Parts: sequence; structure tokens; C-alpha cells
Amino acid sequence: MYIRKLLLTSILLSLAVFSFAQQINNAVISGYLKDASGSPIPGASVKLHHTSANAISNTDGFFSIRNVHPGKHIVTVSAVGFKTKEQSFDVKSGEEKMLNITIEQSISEINTVSVIGRSASQEVNRQAYNVTAIDAKKLYNSTLDLSHALDRVSGIRVREDGGLGSRMNFSLNGFTGRQVKFFLDGVPMDNFGSSFQLNNIPINLAERVEVYKGVVPIWLGSDALGGAINIVTGNNQHSYLDASYSFGSFNTHRSTLNAGYTAKSGFTVQVNAFQNYSDNNYRVRVNVADLKTGEYYPRQWVRRFHDTYHNETIIANVGVVGKKYADKLLFGITMGRNYAEIQTGARMVSVFGNWHRRGDIIMPSVKYQVKDLFIKGLNFSLTGNYNFGHEQNIDTVNRRYNWFQQYEPNNGAERERSMYKFSNNNGIGAANLSYKINDHHSFVLNDVYNTFNRKGKDELFPVDEKYDQPRKVSKNILGLGYKFDYSDKWNTSVFVKNYAQRNRFSQSYNPSGNWGDVAYKALETTFNKLGYGIATTYFLLPALQLKTSYEKSYRLPETEELFGDMINLEGNTDLKPETSNNFNFGVNYQAHIREDHRFSFDANFLYRDAKDFIRPMLNPNQTKQTNGNLAAVTNMGLDGEVRYSFRQLFTAGVNLTYQNLRNNTEFEDGQKNRSPLYRDRIPNMPYLFGNADASLFFKNVFKKGNNLTLGYNFLYVHAYYLSWPGQAEEKLEIPRQFCQDVNLVYSLANGRYNVSVECKNLVDNRLYDNFTLQKPGRAFYAKLRYFISK
Repeated sequence: MYIRKLLLTSILLSLAVFSFAQQINNAVISGYLKDASGSPIPGASVKLHHTSANAISNTDGFFSIRNVHPGKHIVTVSAVGFKTKEQSFDVKSGEEKMLNITIEQSISEINTVSVIGRSASQEVNRQAYNVTAIDAKKLYNSTLDLSHALDRVSGIRVREDGGLGSRMNFSLNGFTGRQVKFFLDGVPMDNFGSSFQLNNIPINLAERVEVYKGVVPIWLGSDALGGAINIVTGNNQHSYLDASYSFGSFNTHRSTLNAGYTAKSGFTVQVNAFQNYSDNNYRVRVNVADLKTGEYYPRQWVRRFHDTYHNETIIANVGVVGKKYADKLLFGITMGRNYAEIQTGARMVSVFGNWHRRGDIIMPSVKYQVKDLFIKGLNFSLTGNYNFGHEQNIDTVNRRYNWFQQYEPNNGAERERSMYKFSNNNGIGAANLSYKINDHHSFVLNDVYNTFNRKGKDELFPVDEKYDQPRKVSKNILGLGYKFDYSDKWNTSVFVKNYAQRNRFSQSYNPSGNWGDVAYKALETTFNKLGYGIATTYFLLPALQLKTSYEKSYRLPETEELFGDMINLEGNTDLKPETSNNFNFGVNYQAHIREDHRFSFDANFLYRDAKDFIRPMLNPNQTKQTNGNLAAVTNMGLDGEVRYSFRQLFTAGVNLTYQNLRNNTEFEDGQKNRSPLYRDRIPNMPYLFGNADASLFFKNVFKKGNNLTLGYNFLYVHAYYLSWPGQAEEKLEIPRQFCQDVNLVYSLANGRYNVSVECKNLVDNRLYDNFTLQKPGRAFYAKLRYFISK
């Protein structure tokens, strides 16, 4: 009910702003930047003289600056490798002015790294926060989804329980799972459901992906403990079509469609749709006991036989852009569904043959953004969405399976007899107000409210009271920040956040002591915490940047951690909020030898001191995962990356991450003796891993405008403990792993038509993730993509 009111309020507020802003008669200037040959120039800086207004051209060379006062103006256009150009123009009240500007290439040698003409990703990387921005557009011809693209970033490990659509565990600098928050265009993805997960979203949906390590900006209002991932979708204000289809091993099919239309009047329609399907019938090596004879067969190669996954999702938005009363006003709907067969439990010894799950998402939304609201420099955005979707867990076959697909009767189900269908009824409202006083001082106020209310029934047990028990959560994160910009050399941000959460649930008990007598008592927990932080950066040289940041962060328990996910995660309502003191220091240096050889070096040092650390573990019978608090955990680590490029012919890079995540709980549960696990490395957590990649580029292959790219990627993960080390002879570990991928991309007609082929896990190594769950072996994929933009 609250979110419905919030959505209604946001609509009314948008209409009110609409009425007020109609009185504003500022103009809009837009245009395209091209070189002498007519090719677009992306990443160029367009600045309006005697104002702070500026823009960066997109991949089509398009730029737009709004709220320009009537009169005479001059714009300066700058881009790396091109001569700076100034162009004057007149603009009338309310006019939408188009400027088509051609700039010449510069033949003079560039002796320093320019601070202008940067792409949007480069601009993000120059922030004071420890942040890495991935230019997703460079990966559009690959078959990667967002999770596997992120898996190539230093400090990140993405671990999956299996193949396409499987449960994913995301680790960033030692923080894992829900300790890292995900955002879509700055809006938390907490309520998107199983139909919209990071490992089923194609890379083509994003324009770039921002990775914030340790300290999270105030405008990303959330209770992230150790970092955040912000997926920035395309904000193209023109018409385009991007369609692709890929197919490959294990009967895998994936397709995407991104399309948009924007009229001169500002009316816009955007559609993003994607589909994934896979049988996931790859081979695994396991120990099997014959159910009929009892004979034991160790280390057998078998195929997964009950792991089909598919999902279909569409995101549609309609509204206006580029208006005086709204830079963006969109009303949208996200709809999707998914089907997932469940092959294993938390470990490979649990095998299932019929248990499956279904889900759907129906989520209306509203997005409103306006610059210079009421006064110059005051920007406002408001977003609201509410998920009406459902999830259903279906386990009705009384069988027990093994890996030979043999089965025998079981007690009513494969694990827990169920047809439980539930809705999480969750929604988010986010508001952001920023005010730039002048070129040196700016403030931001951000508030995010999240509500959750799980309701469900099981037709197999229609009178079971446990399904009527409350599972409700309301959470609010309020933040205030200040930024001081001294110059292009130095800026500092300080902020404070208030974290508030209220959980309502029930607990069963036996009132009489007689067998089968169950009653419930209502319980409630509340949390209210205050966090704060600071981030600063300084350029010793135009090419040498130093960063340092600190945050006292909190992370409130998530709904799935409290109440479970009804599959392989068991809830724990006793979880406490976790807190961490996060310290970061980073260095970035860019150099070049003439214009042929370019180098970049990036290194980051981190220290984390966490209390009540929430970490995954196996439940007592080792069939499910659950979560528990550790009193204290520390992490001291390093990650770094080196990249090299030669002209526009070759590029290569290597990154490495080391994280020393230790149990710092000396005395547990009031015990007088020191814990035997004190200072042990946290298990089931990779601590040394890295990536290397290389690409060769061949231009005008067979025909002008046709380009060929050859790519290679190498992943290394050092061995790590599966569980607490214990005695030397009892140590169990997940072995050292290597994975190599190769790809070939052929683009025709300057990128309009694209064909790519990939081989993943080239030498067919055995790969493991959470609790030794095995991942796919060697696989081949092909992708066809068509792109056009006007």
C-alpha cells in the first residue's frame, strides 16, 4: 500500500513540476561530432563558454546540452587526437538547436594525458571513490552476460552453482553475496526477483558497468557493506535497433532486442527484451552408489539430467525526454518469467530428478529526472517500482535419485514436499536531490525506502498455519553528502548515512509439550545505525592519480537471509546487522611512448575490519546453505591491473587480486579458551585469483569497413579451503583452477552486421565454485548481431 501511494505521489509530483516548469523558456542544443571522413567521434568534450554546462558525445558522436539561456553562445569541442574547435551560435527562447560540427585530427604529438575528451567510463574512473568502469559496448558482440563480464575485473569473483541460470555468489574484495549491492541506473535491484538476475542479463543491456569497491557514493542509497555494482543502461536520445541471437553447447540459446525511438518532440519509446534457454546437460565427475546393487562407483563421468533453465524478460518504457519540465519522464513495465529445474543441493552428493521452480515478475515503474529545478544547479530525480511477481517451489515426487538417474521411493518428496507459491510483494522508492552551488561546492540528499511482505500458500497443506505467519521487512537509507571540487587536480567528498530496518516475523513453539502441538508467537526486531565516510583524489600529474577513501558502513540482513529462498538457502531470523570499517588507497598512472605504445597501471590497497560478519555456511545436515554471524573478520588485500596497447592493432592486460580474509574472533560464545579457528583463513572464499586477456584487431578485412578481432582470456584461481582447516590430515580444499576462453569477431559495414564465435574453457579443465559444485567444461558458442542507429 505504501509503495502504491508512493507511485501515485511521484506521478502527481511529476505533473506539478510539469506545470511549473512550462514557464521556463531555456533552449536545448544538440548535435553530432564527426571527423573529416564523416565518422562519428565518441567521448569528445563539449563545453559552453562562461557556464558549467557540458556534455560528452556518445558512440554516435551525439551530444546534448539543456537549459541554455537565449542569446549568443560559444561551444568548445575537444577530443584526444583532434584539434580543439570553437563554434559560435545564436539560440532563441525555447528553441531546440542542432549543431553539426566537424573537427580535424591533430598530427602533433600529445605529451600528456588530456583531461578532456574522455569517455563516460573514463570520467567515472576519475572519481575519488575506488571505482572501475567497464565499457560494456566493447563486449556487445560477445556471448557474455553481465556477471561473466564482471568476473574479469580485479577484485571480483563470480561463483555459480552450475550452468546458465544457476544460483550465483558474487564476491568483491572479500565481501560476498548481499554484502555487495546491485543497482540499475542508480536504483537498487533488491526486488527484481529470480527472473532478472545478474547472470541472466545480457551484456547488451548495459552501456557501462560501474564497480565501486569498499566505499559507495551517497547517491547510490543503500546499505552495501563492501561495494556496489551500478549497471548504466543506454540513455540514447535517438532511434536505434540492436538485435542478437546466440546458440551453443548444452542446447543453449540466447537472444536480445534493444530498440528505441525518440521523436523531435521528445516523445520516446524504449524496449529491452532478452531470452535465455539451456539444458545445462554438461558432464560432471562424481562418486555414485548403485541404488539397486549398493555397489560403489568412484569418480564417474555422468551428465546432468535435470537442470533445464529458461527465462524471458521484457522492459518497456514510454515518456518524454529533453523537455524543459523534465530531462526524463518515463512510465515503464518490466515483465518476465523463468523456469529452473534443480539438479543438486548445496553439494554434489544431493541429486534431484523432478524438483523445480517457477517465477514471474510484473513490475510497473516511474522515473523522473530534471535539471535546474526552480534554480540553476538544483537537480532532482525520483524513481519508484513495485514487484507483483510470484515464485513457486514444486517438489511432489516421492523419489530419491542418484547420478545414474536411478531412483527409489522416498518419504513423500525429494526433499520437502511442497507446492508453495508465494509473492514477496516488495517495492522501492528512491529520491535524489543535488545542488551545485558553484564550481567548487555541491550537496546531495538521497533517500531510499524498501518494503517487503512475503505471502503464500501451499495447496498440498491448505490449513498449515506456518504459511500465514508474517514475514515483513521495511528499510530506509537516508544519506547526506558534500563535495568540494578545488580544480581538475583535487576533489573531496564527505557523507553521512542513517540505516533503519524493522523486521516482523513469528517463531514456532510447543505450548503443551505434546507431540505435534505447534503455536506461533509474533516477534519484531528493529535496527537504527549511523554511518559516515570520506573520499578524496589528487592528480600529482595529469597522468598520475592518487585516491583514498574510508567508510564506516553497515549492512542490514536481507530478506532471503532472514527467511530463506525456499530452495537451497535456509533462513536465519537471528542474524544481526554487520558493520565494517573500510579503508582504500589507490594509484593510477597512464603513460605512452609517442602515440604508438600506451600503458596504464592501476593498483589498490584495501583493509576491512568487519564485525558481526554475515557469511554463508552449510546447515547441520549439509543439505542447504544458511548464513551466520562471525564476531570479527579482517581483510587486508591488494588488487592491480596493467594494460598495454599498440596503436589500434593490439591490446593486452593482466590483473591480480590477493585478499587475506581472516577470522578475528578470539573468544566465541563467552568461552574462556581461545577459539581454535582464531586467525584462520575464512573458508569457501577464493583469496588469490586473476585474469589475463589479449586482443588483435585487423581493419578493412576483405572490404573497407569490415573488421576482424581475435581475443583470448585466461582465468586463474588458487586453491582454497572448502571448510575450516582443522587438523592437517582433515583439510579439504577446492583445487587450483585454470580457464581459457578464445573468441573471433567479424564486423561488417562498420559494425552493422556482426558474427562471433567463442570457445569457453578451451582445454576442458574441471571448474568448481561454491562447496565444490561443478561448472561446465569446454563449450562452443556463436552469435549473430545486427545494429543500426539514426
